[in-house]
Amino acid sequence: MLDAFSALGLSESDGQIYAALVAAPQSTAAELAERCGLTLQQSGKSLNRLAQQGMATRAPVDRERYLPVAPDVAIGTLIGHREAELRSARAEMHRLMDTFREASRFTDPAHSVEVLTGGEAIAQRIAHLQDTTQQQVRGFDCPPYVQDPASNLSRQRRRLKEGVRYRTVYDKEAVAWPGRLEEEILVGAEDGEEARVRTSLPMKLILSDDRMAIIPISVGDSVLDAAYVIHPSALLQALDGLFEAEWERAVPLKAAIGDEPGLLEPDADHRKLLGLLAAGLTDESIARSLGWSARTTQRRLQALMRELGATTRFQAGMAARERGWL
Repeated sequence: MLDAFSALGLSESDGQIYAALVAAPQSTAAELAERCGLTLQQSGKSLNRLAQQGMATRAPVDRERYLPVAPDVAIGTLIGHREAELRSARAEMHRLMDTFREASRFTDPAHSVEVLTGGEAIAQRIAHLQDTTQQQVRGFDCPPYVQDPASNLSRQRRRLKEGVRYRTVYDKEAVAWPGRLEEEILVGAEDGEEARVRTSLPMKLILSDDRMAIIPISVGDSVLDAAYVIHPSALLQALDGLFEAEWERAVPLKAAIGDEPGLLEPDADHRKLLGLLAAGLTDESIARSLGWSARTTQRRLQALMRELGATTRFQAGMAARERGWL
């Protein structure tokens, strides 16, 4: 226990006094000193420090006696402070490593690629990548995920407000992920993210400007527990070219959030439907992504095709393009 307190920045005597106070609330400094084998002066100083750190308080009636703050609050606060310090140190480490690689990449090609292992390490590096981007973040989005995709919305919103451009190509399976279209993708688009969709993507990818990319080591549906970080090199240039090629082929995901439909324009539901049809989603996937029943999906598909004068999905797509709806 005392070793754990030491890891949180408490001295041995402070840890002893706090543990004794938890076991015997309403104790005086003298009583605690006797319990812990300390002098009265040592006990008094420890109690003062514990009070300053929010781990102990004086009793309301007898001011010579002390009460402990609940351990989950007192120790939890110390853990929070230490975690914040570690996050700051980790961010500084990443910044220095970026500088180190930039300085050494012409003399040591081995620094062009590094390996990350573990979901937490990958998530932390992706967060660092976004926080240090100067111009734009680009990405391929497809399952599986290291963490809940929606957890990135607040960071993306902050960076968009700071002038960073976000361009994302979503795999149809990402769009069909239950609830994700309405609760995240369209919300991100409303914030300013430029979103497009493809029937399939070659890999997961996130790019920061022209200085860094992260791609998974494994492919397919396997658990994402290892990734490559690619620094300035021919490989990074190739990933840059791959993204731009897929971006050109992808279909813009036009949600028309908040737009007033014109006389010759599709309404919001039809725009969503058109985007998903153009992306190659099946009726079942469209129903899941939009939260519609199978019957509602079929009814709206038929209504849209009648409006476009089409008898097949291909004809519907061509007619929508001719009207400028896609």
